[in-house]
Amino acid sequence: MNETSWLKRRRQGIKESSKRDVPDGLWKKCDGCGEIIYHKELEKHLWTCPSCGHHFRISGDQYVEILIDEGSFVELLTGLESTDPLGFVDSKRYSERITAARKKTGHSSAVITGSGRLEGHLAMVAVLDFSFMGGSMGSVMGEKIARLTRMAIEERVPLVTLASSGGARMQEGILSLMQMAKTSAMLAKLRDEGLPHIAIQAHPTTGGVTASFASLGDVILAEPGALIGFAGPRVIQQTIKQDLPEGFQTSEFLLEHGMVDHVVHRKELKSALAKLLDFFTDDGRDKAEDTLGQARRQGL
Repeated sequence: MNETSWLKRRRQGIKESSKRDVPDGLWKKCDGCGEIIYHKELEKHLWTCPSCGHHFRISGDQYVEILIDEGSFVELLTGLESTDPLGFVDSKRYSERITAARKKTGHSSAVITGSGRLEGHLAMVAVLDFSFMGGSMGSVMGEKIARLTRMAIEERVPLVTLASSGGARMQEGILSLMQMAKTSAMLAKLRDEGLPHIAIQAHPTTGGVTASFASLGDVILAEPGALIGFAGPRVIQQTIKQDLPEGFQTSEFLLEHGMVDHVVHRKELKSALAKLLDFFTDDGRDKAEDTLGQARRQGL
């Protein structure tokens, strides 16, 4: 057997050998620094890059797990579901998009609402899920946040909201824009009752969500590097025909210009909320038991 023949057979043998399959999801590339991070390591750091601190987008359920004391969260207002009042169709029917989003997230809407404790402090909590149609605000989201705010008033507890949204839901037209006024009006009542609203802005927080409840906190916290604004920077730049400042509409830029109160790393977010609730709540309210009975919860 000559050398050429041997090399040919050797190459064929290599080609025919089976490759080891690497399971999907074991590694993730950081959009901030390009580091390849092992899934378990990323999870340990609450889905933030251990090298550069970049905050990965996470689901509403993951935020609830990170922020709320284990076993204390009770989901409320689960019976509200979106309809298709306009019979809206683009590349597919709106009703089909809703069905797909429900299947993808396991939730009936783009906001998770409930009551829970943050280091012992009882609060009403609303967390947007970007995985559900970009966390867009339609009639159901507005109604759930409005009702949850009313429950916070009735129970005399703080309200905590966490936004991650592309804005108002265009498939519901003017009905979605009405939710800006609805949520703002209920938050005004919460303020009049002397009860705090702590708003958290995660990446991205844009459009009608930014222009309503997400910017109406007594204290506004933001995650590092989050895009926060009404219109996107590209739209603004094309409209005004000018170059935008470095870092425009990032949470750090907004902090510098007084639009948010503090930029908080995800690892520190729960403790920051607890300190704020320590400040806003009195001992009697802090130690009060949740008066929402199980029967009432099931009926909401």
